[in-house]
Amino acid sequence: MISPQTLPYRRAICYSGFRDGQSPDTGVFPSDAEIEADLRLLVPDWEAIRLYACDPHAEQVLRIIDAQQLPLKVMLGAYIGAEVNNPNCPWGGMHAEETLSANRLKNQQEVERLIDWAERYSHIVDVVSAGNEATVDWTDHLVEPDAVIDYVRRIQTAISQPVTFCENYAPWLNKLSGLAATVDIISIHTYPVWEYKTVDEAMAYTQENFESVRAANPGKQIVITEAGWATASNGRGIPPENVGEMYQKQYLEELMAWAEREQIVVYVFEAFDENWKGSDHPLEPEKHWGIYRANRLPKLVAA
Repeated sequence: MISPQTLPYRRAICYSGFRDGQSPDTGVFPSDAEIEADLRLLVPDWEAIRLYACDPHAEQVLRIIDAQQLPLKVMLGAYIGAEVNNPNCPWGGMHAEETLSANRLKNQQEVERLIDWAERYSHIVDVVSAGNEATVDWTDHLVEPDAVIDYVRRIQTAISQPVTFCENYAPWLNKLSGLAATVDIISIHTYPVWEYKTVDEAMAYTQENFESVRAANPGKQIVITEAGWATASNGRGIPPENVGEMYQKQYLEELMAWAEREQIVVYVFEAFDENWKGSDHPLEPEKHWGIYRANRLPKLVAA
C-alpha cells in the first residue's frame, strides 16, 4: 500500500526543451547537446523535472540524465489524445470518428511506452502520470474519466512507482472522485493569472485551490504539477497589465517559500519559454511562462 506522503518534497520544474525552430508538431527535436546544456543549467536550482509525453524528446532526456548521472528525478507523463468529442472546447474539440478510434490505439501504445521507460529508468523516474488535462471541460483532447481509471490501473499493475494524473484543480472537487480514489497521488494545476487574479491575490488563491482539493480527498497526497506566471500577454485570456517579469518573480518566490515551508511538491511551470506554442502573435501568453527565455537567458526570477 502506497503511503499518503508517497512523493518526497523536492524543488521541481516542468521541462520541455523545444527551442526556436523546433516543435513536437513538426518533428524537429532538440539535439542531445542542447538537452544536456538545459539540464546542466537547471541542476543547481532544481531536483526534479516533469516531462509530458513518452516521445523522442522524453527518451532523449532520460537517456542523457542516465548517461551523465545528473542528479535529477523525473515525473514521466503519458500524453493521451482525444477519445471523445468535446463541443465545449473553444479551439477545436471535435474530431472524426476515425481520429478518435486511432487515438484510442495510440493512447494504449503510449501507456505501454510509459511502463517500459518507467521500468528501464526506475532509478530516475520516481512518479508517472497517466495523462494531462484530458478531463477538464475545455480540453481539446477529452478522455472519459473511466478510461483514465483503466489506464491508471494498467500502469499500477506493471510498475512500482506511484501513479498520478495531472489536471486542473476544479475537476478533482467532484467530477474525478472515482479517479481520485484510484490514483496514488492527486496532481493539480493552479493558474491564478488565467482566472484574472492580480499577483497580490495570487498566492492566497493558489492556497485556496490546494486546500479545496485536499478537503475533498482526505488521506491523499496532493501535489501541484503546474503553477506559474506568464511574462507577456496579447490580451488573450490574460490582461497584459497582470503579467511581467516582476510579477513572475513575486509569485514564484511566494509559491516556493510556501511549498518548502509546508513540504508540498510543486512543479513550477516552466523552465523555458516555448515560442512554438499558441498563435503566431509574439505576445501570445502560451509562449511566455519560462523562468528562462527561449534563448536560455534568465528572467528576473532566475537571475
